[in-house]
Amino acid sequence: MNPIYVAIDTPALDHAIGIAEAVSGDAGGLKLGLEFFSAQGPAGVRRIAAFGLPIFLDVKLHDIPNTVAKAVEALAPLRPAIVTVHAAGGRAMLAAAKAAAPVDTKIVGVTVLTSLDESDLTVAGIHGSPADQVERLTLLARDSGIDGIVCSGAEVARARSIWPDGFFIVPGIRPPGAKAADQKRVVTPEMALDDGASVLVIGRPITAAADPAIAIAEIARSLRKEVIE
Repeated sequence: MNPIYVAIDTPALDHAIGIAEAVSGDAGGLKLGLEFFSAQGPAGVRRIAAFGLPIFLDVKLHDIPNTVAKAVEALAPLRPAIVTVHAAGGRAMLAAAKAAAPVDTKIVGVTVLTSLDESDLTVAGIHGSPADQVERLTLLARDSGIDGIVCSGAEVARARSIWPDGFFIVPGIRPPGAKAADQKRVVTPEMALDDGASVLVIGRPITAAADPAIAIAEIARSLRKEVIE
């Protein structure tokens, strides 16, 4: 499986289409988040899905179990490959999301956002490091019956050791030399894969590049080289 999912974080359909077209030759899938979904809705998702790549709907659902289940049911006609919910929503919510999902849709729990560090967690009343919280939520997600989690590359190795057959999405991916921007816990694509990532979510290093097609081709080539070596 090609692990590179390109994050299309724009409300503009034309821009999203341009990115999807540029990266379609080297991407393993396309991630559409709240910014795009809020602006374009299901029709926009269908337009991007027309490129034939798996769609990752990063909507981060978090509500009472019944509401989340109904939301997953509402998304089902789009046939997303992956849908995110917040792992902090609790076991009943996670189980309800999984029960409502089509068999070919993975439900994945977001643990600790890559924009957060320990000081942010402390302010929110969560004690311990991001790694501590990711471990707690990984166990919760595993035991709830969902398919996997979203965590940073700094925590994926530990999460994989806890859940050997889990599905692990790692955002905050930055090729060597790329700016971290608003991400606080970043790793390179190679590091994330070595530590057990199933999917690499890569946004601005590709989408903000002068030529997104060249940017993703270089990343894909570096990963293929690592596999060969």
